[in-house]
Amino acid sequence: MTSQKCVALIAHDQKKDDIAAFAKANEAVLARWKIVATGTTGGRVQEACPSLNVIRMKSGPLGGDQQIGAMIATGDVHMLIFFTDPLTAMPHDVDVKALMRLATVYDIPMALNRATAERLIDFHHP
Repeated sequence: MTSQKCVALIAHDQKKDDIAAFAKANEAVLARWKIVATGTTGGRVQEACPSLNVIRMKSGPLGGDQQIGAMIATGDVHMLIFFTDPLTAMPHDVDVKALMRLATVYDIPMALNRATAERLIDFHHP
């Protein structure tokens, strides 16, 4: 386990612009974190913030949510920012629920929308 705190960034398709804008607005704070993200979300964040080092997992539907869930279980992810889209059906909804369950079980801070993420990132930076 590393001593640097790690944040996971994930966003459903309709929220990817939102998480890229969030990352850009909070680039200086995020630079102090180790960042992991699901595949496409990580690419979008990296495009918006080339200075950030984003470690990309697989795409969410292809196992990325589960990879990040495993990192939560091993204590390697310390905060989850997951911009969810409650208005669109997700074929991998079971994975999404499992990820949120793990964040709850391991008692890590979790934001599911931008309003909460803005407060968490201000309050909980390393």
